[in-house]
Amino acid sequence: MEYCHGPVGTTEGVTGLRWEMAPVLPLLLPLQPRIRLAQGLWLLSWILVLAGGLILLCSGHLLVQLLHLRTFLAPSCPFTVLPQVALAAGAVALSTGLVGAGASRASLDAAQYPPWRRVLGPMLAAGTAGGGGLLVLALGLALALPGSLDTGLEEGLGAAMAHYKDTEVPGHCHAKRLLDELQLRHHCCGRHGYKDWFGVQWVSSRYLDPNDQDVIDRIQSNVEGLYLIDGVPFSCCNPHSPRPCLQNQLSDPHAHPLFDPRQPNLNLWTQGCHGVLLGHLQGLASTLGSMLAVTFLLQTLVLLGLRYLQTALEGLGGVISGEGETQGYLFPGGLRDMLKTAWLQGGVAHRPAPEEAPPEEDLPEA
Repeated sequence: MEYCHGPVGTTEGVTGLRWEMAPVLPLLLPLQPRIRLAQGLWLLSWILVLAGGLILLCSGHLLVQLLHLRTFLAPSCPFTVLPQVALAAGAVALSTGLVGAGASRASLDAAQYPPWRRVLGPMLAAGTAGGGGLLVLALGLALALPGSLDTGLEEGLGAAMAHYKDTEVPGHCHAKRLLDELQLRHHCCGRHGYKDWFGVQWVSSRYLDPNDQDVIDRIQSNVEGLYLIDGVPFSCCNPHSPRPCLQNQLSDPHAHPLFDPRQPNLNLWTQGCHGVLLGHLQGLASTLGSMLAVTFLLQTLVLLGLRYLQTALEGLGGVISGEGETQGYLFPGGLRDMLKTAWLQGGVAHRPAPEEAPPEEDLPEA
């Protein structure tokens, strides 16, 4: 009896499929286009270096601003993550630009390119995965996190105003100085306006006379036992006002001659610190986000150009001035074909070989 075995694919046959796979996005690159590609990449890489440096400066400036304003931001506010991620993305973009400038320049000289030939592939992979991922993450944070500033500043400024009077309480003794400096530097008063100070006790109990009947009446008339007045700290006063600063009895139209409480802008800062800081920080985040988007585009172009240049030179043995045309591509074969080949190879490797049939014995003739 004869055992017939069907055709079984061999590893050699499957491996041979690799050479038949069409490359992804191939591009024919004769000599002059190869040289122009290398020269253009050199210029584009230095522009990427400049963009990465600007991101480092902008994100560093934003981080310094947040460190100065951390007293007025809620601890749970996630906005502080943005400049830290942007710093890392800027550093990677700057490094990618330097690698691109060095590799593109070396590709024009057959004597200088061999060292780059060995490391350019891993560098491209690291730049695509690490640098691209960081830029996308930073850009996403620049678009999403500014919305959290509203709540963070609302809570932070409210807490700072509540601790304005605690000049001798550990942990809050600098709240008064910091809030006064904030209002003077940013020309703002209160959280949303000067009347916010009417709802908090900003005068320390140490400076109140417990025997004064007015003090007693104000404290007893408040449910929380706070000393509330219709006045503001001195840092709310506008130094450009032509008249002396009016800080107390601001809601009484008869307390000060020729002063209209409906027009406090003649004497006090009109804007609240919440709106001023929100606009300031969101403006910085918007600028940083625009720079991240431009840098992401530049880095994408540099990495794509380097990949095409690398694969084109591989076909010429690393010599850009080699004879003939060569082809640059992104991947050596389609992803579907690569996965199919890997699966077939795995199937062949683990498929048990058919058992050999025992040799037939000659039967005696009847």
